[in-house]
Amino acid sequence: MERRLTEAESRLADLIWEREPLSSADLVGLCGERMNWKKSTTYTMLRRLEEKGIFKNEGGVVRSCATRESFYAEQSKAFVDKTFGGSLPRFLTAFTRSQKLTEEEIQELQKLIDEHREG
Repeated sequence: MERRLTEAESRLADLIWEREPLSSADLVGLCGERMNWKKSTTYTMLRRLEEKGIFKNEGGVVRSCATRESFYAEQSKAFVDKTFGGSLPRFLTAFTRSQKLTEEEIQELQKLIDEHREG
């Protein structure tokens, strides 16, 4: 299933994740205010997100099927798999060639490594 989001889908998803659960009527109002969308546009975009299995609209209440964190973790893994053959070290090597890590980032990475080494 294709779960990448367009920019507009991403904006809608973030709005839902910030406010869920919310009524579809409230969602239409928010999309009108924030993105100048018509009701039909909101429902079209919501339907796309439902087809991707990220949200559901049941009984006029919109809820997520996947948390923001789990969705983006899935996207990150798919990117590393596709681009770097699933190799996290290859990804980090490519990333750090153009982006110097801060001391705080290095400590966070070391903590993750230590936690996985212990587990």
